[in-house]
Amino acid sequence: MTQPAKPLDGMRVVEVAHYVAVPAAGALLADLGADVVKVELPPKGELYRRSRPLFTGYKSEFPEGPGFHLDNRGKRSIVLDLTRPEARDVVLRLADRADVLITNLLPARRRKYGLDHESLLERHPRLVVGAINGYGTGGDQADEPAFDYSAYWARTGMMDLLRDEGVPPSMLRPGVGDHAAASNLVCGILAALRLRDGDGRGRYVEVSLLQTGFHVLGCDTAMALVTGEPIHRHDRKRAQNPLWNSYPVADDRWIMLVMINPEPYWPRICDAIGKPEWVTDERFADGFARAANAEQLIAELEAVFLGRSLAEWRPVLDGAGLIWSPVQTLPEAIRDPQARAMGYFAELEHPEAGRFEIPGGPPFRIQGHDLGARSPASAAGADAAEILREAGLDLDETEIARLAGGG
Repeated sequence: MTQPAKPLDGMRVVEVAHYVAVPAAGALLADLGADVVKVELPPKGELYRRSRPLFTGYKSEFPEGPGFHLDNRGKRSIVLDLTRPEARDVVLRLADRADVLITNLLPARRRKYGLDHESLLERHPRLVVGAINGYGTGGDQADEPAFDYSAYWARTGMMDLLRDEGVPPSMLRPGVGDHAAASNLVCGILAALRLRDGDGRGRYVEVSLLQTGFHVLGCDTAMALVTGEPIHRHDRKRAQNPLWNSYPVADDRWIMLVMINPEPYWPRICDAIGKPEWVTDERFADGFARAANAEQLIAELEAVFLGRSLAEWRPVLDGAGLIWSPVQTLPEAIRDPQARAMGYFAELEHPEAGRFEIPGGPPFRIQGHDLGARSPASAAGADAAEILREAGLDLDETEIARLAGGG
């Protein structure tokens, strides 16, 4: 049976990027059917490729960075030394036959290598050029290097807000802001391709980590813009709505209640936890009373929840039809029966390590279409000869090595 075409079948993408944000966008484009050629840096390809679990304290013998395969699945690889004019010419040849070029080179480096969007669009007017940077290409920080830890997490106020009162700021987990920015870039590229369908002209699409952070933190950002006041951090001991809060349970675990509109759920939870008398208790009778007595109610709820384990509470809370979740560890989350039932993880085959899993495909589905790349990242430069032939260059191994900075 013939598989339905993927949305971007026949599209060619050139990726001149490293680390996470732009490569993650390239992986999403590959999931959608695009042929993505990844230009890696000499001599051994991208540094992120070599982030083996052993290097960061894990026991796994996996030979490369799992995150690298997540963000470079389904692509072909060529290693090019962009300091060499002949290597830069190869990139331009690849761009000449491409629909999209994506990069995270800083603007000054793009201009230095002739990969700025103005030069690319002058040479190839139908090309869509996409870029992610830290702070945008206007202002004084266009060429300032950044990671999502700085531009997305710390700079936007997110790092300050996402902690309880009295707790020091926490580090961001790897790639969180980068993956959000990647989705933004893909959205912009798809819109630019749609515009090109109408008028035949390519476009430049730009995403910054700073703006992505403001977008993700949008509710609080909007409140700050309107009020001009500091945003209140969550304080679980004094939360105005005790049914929208976290609680410890007996076995050193936590649960999260998320009854944002608590009124329909108040009788249910009182009955479920064995406190039906709270329904008519004047301290807790309605939302205003519960807010006024929040500290007392939270303390009493905490005492109740500490009386049973997570395994004991699960059927009770589910049976009452409450909106809640266990606070799972990541090893628990990747075994979650619902995630498994939905196929949210994909299996790939590594030539040395065998079969392994990654978060599967794009974070959405299109009915009737099997999306998602099914191959891991190529070895560094493994596809160079094939890619060069497609660009009209039939080179031998010595010439290919020279393009990669090998002499």
